[in-house]
Amino acid sequence: MKHLLALVLLLAAGGASAAPATTPDRIEPPFWWPGMKEPDLQLMLHGEAIGNLQAAVDYPGVEVVGTESTANPNYLFINLRLAPDVKPGTFPIQLLENGTRRSAFDYQLRARTAPPRGQRGFDSTDAIYLVTPDRFANGDAGNDIAPGMQEGPDREAPGGRHGGDIAGMRAALEYIANMGFTAIWPNPLLENNQPAYSYHGYSATDHYRIDPRFGSNEEYREFVAAAGEKGIGVIQDVVLNHIGDGHWWMTDLPDTSWLNGAGTGRGEYAITNHSRFTPVDPHASEADQRLFTEGWFVDSMPDLNQRHPLLANYLIQNTLWWIEYAGISGIRADTYAYSDPGFLEKWAGRIRREYPGFNIVGEEWTRNAALVAHWQRGEREPATGGRLQSMMDFPLHYALREGLTEKESWSSGLIRLYEGLANDFQYPNPERLVIFGGNHDTSRLFSQLGEDLALFRMAVAYLATMRGIPQFFYGDELLMTSPRHRADGIVRSDFPGGWNGDKANGFTGAGLTDSQRKAQAYVRALFRWRRTQPVIHRGQLTHFAPVDGPYVYFRHDNDNVVMVAMNKGDKPAPFRKERFAEIIGGKNRGVDVVSGRGYQLNHLQIPPREVMVLEIQ
Repeated sequence: MKHLLALVLLLAAGGASAAPATTPDRIEPPFWWPGMKEPDLQLMLHGEAIGNLQAAVDYPGVEVVGTESTANPNYLFINLRLAPDVKPGTFPIQLLENGTRRSAFDYQLRARTAPPRGQRGFDSTDAIYLVTPDRFANGDAGNDIAPGMQEGPDREAPGGRHGGDIAGMRAALEYIANMGFTAIWPNPLLENNQPAYSYHGYSATDHYRIDPRFGSNEEYREFVAAAGEKGIGVIQDVVLNHIGDGHWWMTDLPDTSWLNGAGTGRGEYAITNHSRFTPVDPHASEADQRLFTEGWFVDSMPDLNQRHPLLANYLIQNTLWWIEYAGISGIRADTYAYSDPGFLEKWAGRIRREYPGFNIVGEEWTRNAALVAHWQRGEREPATGGRLQSMMDFPLHYALREGLTEKESWSSGLIRLYEGLANDFQYPNPERLVIFGGNHDTSRLFSQLGEDLALFRMAVAYLATMRGIPQFFYGDELLMTSPRHRADGIVRSDFPGGWNGDKANGFTGAGLTDSQRKAQAYVRALFRWRRTQPVIHRGQLTHFAPVDGPYVYFRHDNDNVVMVAMNKGDKPAPFRKERFAEIIGGKNRGVDVVSGRGYQLNHLQIPPREVMVLEIQ
């Protein structure tokens, strides 16, 4: 495998003696829009021996600034400048050799959506539903096998393709909205034409094409619009760090340094050391820093050299293209810190410039709050070093799972939740962090909690009421299970009812166990309630150390107080009203937000192995 790149480079070099230039077989981006804040647009053309050609355009408001080429003669980069008043339309771009026309192609500037659909972004008013599309719902069995795609369906294989698609997600929008979620984050939908294990989406083989086994580009665009009509924003999963080794680039690399590890001329590369502290470690060696960002994840995921200016611009324009084309509400950036920091600054800065209200959440998989805090920026700070408004709150993820399952002591159990939250002093904006109990890379929440329904209810209540932006993994509301160690194919099992003939149906409730129905109803009640609660979205958070057993915290503003109290013990815990007087004052009544039952606080007992979410009146 490590000698694949040598073959690729040999093929590229062989193109130097190719036949005369022809019309390019690829033009990316395939079209663009006038009115962007950045007037420059760079087109990447691929075609036989076109690298030395020039370009000419005769269209009002479009200027050819110049062309660029690489060591591979089969690529030409055309730099265009669009005037502020350029009109939408289609125009020819001529390719010239020493002033003689060799070929031409039509290029289109499309009218922009007004106002751009992606302006709102997502924030703490939202709750995100995370979906692995191949495993959620098969709405169109006709695309399970697609022409030219190497891997077909095998629903019996945990690592195979199962047939879920965009049509299935679209059919489930009513269910998602009814559960109280306001955003959906599908794992990547771009083409992954790999021989095996292609369902997860993190090995892109074409940056401008939705995988046909999920649907078409237009179906994706229509799905985003349909979601918006139900009050649901779509968060696109973007992979900047790497591609799949089946990417069309790999048969004819745009340049010898397009990939990390390709510059030796031998096609050799190294696997990343995963030392994610190296970007911030003041004592880190250059070798360790370089290996972290330049090393490959695995043999089948070539690592992109984002220091290459043409590749960097390609990735930036590709992200903008999807935002504008599909109207998405946000981005989740995969393996964020593995990318080149200088590139990330340009990428994040350009997105923020074009879409000031847009939001991106980055993945930095670490228990260390200081490292996550490093990647988050303040509300009005520039995107220096690629810092983002939102990051995945992995430290709180671990605190939640461990705090609920450990035995109570001065250093374990619920104190984990308390101390984990105390780390908020390190974050510029803790309310912009995305909190979660599980995702596509972790074991299932219910399994990690020992399949304990009481602990599951505590975790759900915590996610629904804690500061930040909650993210919920599909099927967790149905108590889906997995091994407690990482087992991706099983963690991402099929959602019951997503396929014709399923014995149980999570969408309708048919065939579910009593425990599943109760768990689903509990999630639905809490997140539908959360959707209407500004005190949860924006209110202050005050918590009290669990020194006497229960863990109690409050969300409060000038008008409302919500109390969350969880008791892991086997006995009722008395509610000592006087301890919480600074928040509740003279109020003495609490109403359960799920059951509607009222309680007198001066007589309140927190039931054993229970969580209470009370509106204080």
